[in-house]
Amino acid sequence: MTHTFLNRRSILAAAGLAVPGMALLSGAVRAQEAQPQAGPFRYKSGDGQEVDAERGFLEVPEDRRIPGSRRIRLGYVRFASTAKNPGPPIVYLAGGPGGSGVRTAMGPRFPIFMALREVADVIAFDQRGTGLSSSIPDRATTTPYPAMTHAGVTAWYREEMQKAWIDWSRAGVAMTGYNTEQNADDIEDLRRHLGVEKINLWGISYGTHLALSVLKRHPNSIGRVALASLEGQDQTIKRPAHIDMFLDRVDHLMGADPAVRAAIPNMPTLMRRVHERLEADPVTVTFAGESGPVDVKVGGFGIQLLASALVANPPQLSMLPKIYLALDAGKTEGLTSIIPPPHRYFGIAGMPEATDLASGVSPTRLALIEKEAKTAVLGDAFNLPMPHLLGAIPGVDLGEDFRAPIRIETPALLVAGSLDGRTPLEEQAEVIAQFQNKSQILVENAGHNVFEAHPEVQPLLVKFFREDAVNDSKLTLPPPTFAVA
Repeated sequence: MTHTFLNRRSILAAAGLAVPGMALLSGAVRAQEAQPQAGPFRYKSGDGQEVDAERGFLEVPEDRRIPGSRRIRLGYVRFASTAKNPGPPIVYLAGGPGGSGVRTAMGPRFPIFMALREVADVIAFDQRGTGLSSSIPDRATTTPYPAMTHAGVTAWYREEMQKAWIDWSRAGVAMTGYNTEQNADDIEDLRRHLGVEKINLWGISYGTHLALSVLKRHPNSIGRVALASLEGQDQTIKRPAHIDMFLDRVDHLMGADPAVRAAIPNMPTLMRRVHERLEADPVTVTFAGESGPVDVKVGGFGIQLLASALVANPPQLSMLPKIYLALDAGKTEGLTSIIPPPHRYFGIAGMPEATDLASGVSPTRLALIEKEAKTAVLGDAFNLPMPHLLGAIPGVDLGEDFRAPIRIETPALLVAGSLDGRTPLEEQAEVIAQFQNKSQILVENAGHNVFEAHPEVQPLLVKFFREDAVNDSKLTLPPPTFAVA
């Protein structure tokens, strides 16, 4: 991503903790984006593999609801099919919001992009406001940085968002256009631009939230969908009780290791103790800033933010016991190697925040979330920047019709990891119920980034998009090994 943000996605990305496509800000990435010209070029993956590709662009209104809205350019990279008779193009929808499809293709999912060419052209699409489709000017972040407590972060985030919104609006940016409905209409315009009757969708996390809106608004344009780590129409804010259920499952796994169980009788109890103590008495941590050392007070909320990122995937999840044992013993010096310097994540990018605000939350769900957050292990930190930004920018919520579930007849392959701490299985089950013609793949002990977690997922995706039958199945990975020292 071109920016890093103070939320659960960005702390993980800024720390370089294995988020495909988000930490790959290499020279190759910058070189490809430095000259965003349409036409053929050599695409280079993060590990140095090269392939012929085509860069393309289309123009759309920034906000279709505003007559005469300025037009913005959306970019994509097309990997041409190797099939004699290609099927409908497969369009990749990145997560986030704010992830770049073009950058994602450079990471661990590169082999999947290449394999799917056996079926059709594969389109790595950059959603509005991201990557090749970036259309929101950079702006300086206000300093000093706030204390990483609930009150400090919430106040800073709301004030920065309001100031940024004013700055961008004065610069002629229609910030109201950065929402999932406009994004869904972009996909329809992309289909027309490609000159095809139908496209297929392949997406993950926020990409599934977007796919649901595409299916609602343009159902006849979509042939089939392969979606992982599902996020429903009213699930921009996850329920804290579901995160607690996930942490209880993790604690049960820890109990299988006698050494871990001896060191930590109950993981959620340890986490609560650390959060409560540090929120009441934040510790000063000295980071290496851009212009020298920077002191930031880190409270329990800051640790909750860190944990919210680490629970996404097993390799990082396995670090939790060691981190919390050190913090419980008063050893905070290790935070500088886990939490990145504040200039890496204290910032407002525009597209992610505006999109989350517009997707919003139903009043009934919000009341439930606020009640559960009072006693949940991670409180409401898990969902930053929501609900913290609610009401900061009036009039952008897309409303209850947007969030309403639908009945989906489109053929679907739905993939989930049992240790996905970002979109827990309890949340995904609500989305799965909307699909009437589906096959399900559960990868035991995989996390949020489930597409590349198990080698058998890739051939199943190829098989599905080839329109061969795919049966419900369970794949298995070894459980994580938890570190205590």
